Amino acid sequence: MKVNLRIWRQADADQRGELCSYEVGGVSEDMSFLEVLDTLNASLVARGDDPVAFDHDCREGICGACGMMINGVAHGPRRATTACQLHMREFRDGATITVEPWRAKAFPVVKDLVVDRSAFDTIIQAGGYVTAPTGSAPDANAVPVPKHDADDAFTAAACIGCGACVAACPNGSATLFTAAKVAHLAKLPQGQPERYSRVVDMVAEHDAQGFGGCTNTGECTAVCPKGIGFDVIGVLNRDLLTATLKRQAR
Repeated sequence: MKVNLRIWRQADADQRGELCSYEVGGVSEDMSFLEVLDTLNASLVARGDDPVAFDHDCREGICGACGMMINGVAHGPRRATTACQLHMREFRDGATITVEPWRAKAFPVVKDLVVDRSAFDTIIQAGGYVTAPTGSAPDANAVPVPKHDADDAFTAAACIGCGACVAACPNGSATLFTAAKVAHLAKLPQGQPERYSRVVDMVAEHDAQGFGGCTNTGECTAVCPKGIGFDVIGVLNRDLLTATLKRQAR
């Protein structure tokens, strides 16, 4: 099959960008979307042109590095799928596919499809950790955790920090990401000592990094490749309210 790619090209954050068109032939429906970009880049390099810059690492839907907007949808048309696991069978022969970077104030463009997501790192540094000395991995039943809490913690911990929630949100909010990091520790015994200081500090850092506020539009959960739901935002809001009341009561 053959596809026409309209790809955002931008030298750096200070330069103006534009959509450039490329035709890529010999595409198999079993190829991943990133393999098509590899094919395009091989042809660009062969003729002495600058290849398209894009983030990637594991190519197994685990690391979250490959985020990009594909036809206006974060990670593309297939739900619960990262861009690296999106296969060309999702597109018809001859399709025109528009590829852009994440669009958010807190994610400045580095080059082409690559954005700086270090704002996520600062949110984690603000409170996404435990100080309890846990030592090495304990035996499975050493720390009793109710099954429901363990399942909820595991679901929240599945967040890979790709940034799709931010890119899809009309407010550019990272609330789903922040809530996932808050919720998975809030459900575990090891996370209790800093539970309320954690949520206050991480939300404060979220706002300081320039992310927008959550207005419950639901776009974030619709594009999350790990299927993380609104319930984690409920945990964040409840803990933030509790922390605020605790501070006011002092």
